[in-house]
Amino acid sequence: MDLLLDPFGARWTDLRQAARLAVESGFRGIWTYDHVDGRVYDAPDVLECWTVLSGLAATVPDAILGPLVLNVANRHPGVLAAMAATLQEVSGGRLLLGLGAGASRDTSYAREQETIGLPVRDAAARRTDVTECVAELRRLWRTPGFLRPDPEPPVVIAAFGTKMAELAGRVGDGINTRATHPRLAELLAVARAANRSAGGDPDRFIVTVFSVFDEGWLPVHSARWSELADLGVDRLILALGAPFDRSRIAAAGRLLPG
Repeated sequence: MDLLLDPFGARWTDLRQAARLAVESGFRGIWTYDHVDGRVYDAPDVLECWTVLSGLAATVPDAILGPLVLNVANRHPGVLAAMAATLQEVSGGRLLLGLGAGASRDTSYAREQETIGLPVRDAAARRTDVTECVAELRRLWRTPGFLRPDPEPPVVIAAFGTKMAELAGRVGDGINTRATHPRLAELLAVARAANRSAGGDPDRFIVTVFSVFDEGWLPVHSARWSELADLGVDRLILALGAPFDRSRIAAAGRLLPG
């Protein structure tokens, strides 16, 4: 079980303390969102994702760290390759690299991209961007002169439809989607089939799902969690908004396995 700390309207010291408590309480991973404009969720501002992860890598031991998910439009793949390799070194190999296709025209995220001067591309172009980004990351990680992460972080790709699920399986090391997605079983089946066809190892393909923080997912032997386990989900990520309720985090931790 992992915890996502929502950076909208959050302050670093509060987020850091919540992350430390979560790990001490038994959560195995800490994630955060990738946005730069607080207005996306009616907040006054938002902490930048990679800076937060870097701070957590240096101050919160043991837990897996990940972005849910990096918009590939926000960072040049060459720069991201160096960023990811560096964070993998700083964290001691704890990075799960979540990637996503970015904003579509009909979402609130479109204004964010336009505000920082990025185009909002159609779905096919955004899928191409993700494919090219993954290929460039792996090329540069193996290019002399570039820092090579050890190990290379798994690339987990966000998918909410079958086309992105197929892409996640074909070029990624894992998939991320909503725990409550009405077609969850179908998306996972598509991703796994594409991964097998691409020569991947099905035992190493990572399935992560996310939901709002809800005690109904706990304890982990609950019926809701059992349904995910039956689908082969590896990590359930519960998203908690600021201000972070530390008593709630601690109470949830008591329902996690030791």
